[in-house]
Amino acid sequence: MYRRFLNNDDYLGIITPEALAQLTRGNDARFIQAEESTEMSIVEYLSENYEIEKELAKGKYIAEYDRRIAYPVGVHVYFEGQIHEVIRSVSGYRKPATVVYWEESSDIRVDAGQVVNYSQFNTYYPGDKVNYNGIVYTCLNENGYKFDDVRIPLVGGWIEAEASLWQPVEYPLWAVVEYEGAFYTLMTLEGFDYNLDPMVSDCWGAIADYDSSYNAYELSEHEYVVYDGRVFYPETDVNADTPQVGQNLSLHDPRNYNLKKHMVRLAIYELTKLIAPNNVSVVRMRDYEDSMKWLNDAAKLRLNP
Repeated sequence: MYRRFLNNDDYLGIITPEALAQLTRGNDARFIQAEESTEMSIVEYLSENYEIEKELAKGKYIAEYDRRIAYPVGVHVYFEGQIHEVIRSVSGYRKPATVVYWEESSDIRVDAGQVVNYSQFNTYYPGDKVNYNGIVYTCLNENGYKFDDVRIPLVGGWIEAEASLWQPVEYPLWAVVEYEGAFYTLMTLEGFDYNLDPMVSDCWGAIADYDSSYNAYELSEHEYVVYDGRVFYPETDVNADTPQVGQNLSLHDPRNYNLKKHMVRLAIYELTKLIAPNNVSVVRMRDYEDSMKWLNDAAKLRLNP
């Protein structure tokens, strides 16, 4: 799959949204066609004297902000359509776990430096090995981005609560019981009659299923949730941090300005050729020629791109 260096808004510095819509005609695949062709030309001209692939990667690996992902300081994300730098770490939400997903590798023959680094955007299967913070871990259960189940090694957040089948006996406050396939907790002792089952007694409250879209779980031993048929409560903050410009994000585009500018010009020329190869405007031709001259000069070390 082709990763784009540019985004749609990059084009709007040169042409209007209406003109761009006419070029693509609602087919975003045309962006990829044009940009892929443009990138091939750029790499061909610049790869001998510049680390052009590394420069292109600065734009290609900027992902949309995702609540599942934890972002360290210094990475870039698309947030509300613009590129931002993370200036304070941003945590993703953490789900309870009923199985162990990773264990530290005990194989002393494994060189951590030769093991691929763990990525929250990858998908893992039992037996896969990753390097996380210099330590090698082995995957025990499927997890990862494609499973909508991101599990960072050794990062938890929830503790399983003890639950028992309901019996007509005395219970302490906040006890957890299972009754007819649902879980309940004793929320008050006022008026508590242990002979009344949780469906009848108002002293018992039903425990809701864990919901990853809910972002206000309290750090409390009684903030119970049901996950995969078991009951948990948070031991750390399990909510996703809220992205805020000035708080943990700052507007910043890490892409090389000249590379972006000329790639846009060349891509517009390629888009124009896709729909009207024999009717390229004078303006587009001039931009194309200027950008090709820039590429040629950069390739011959006549300028610093």
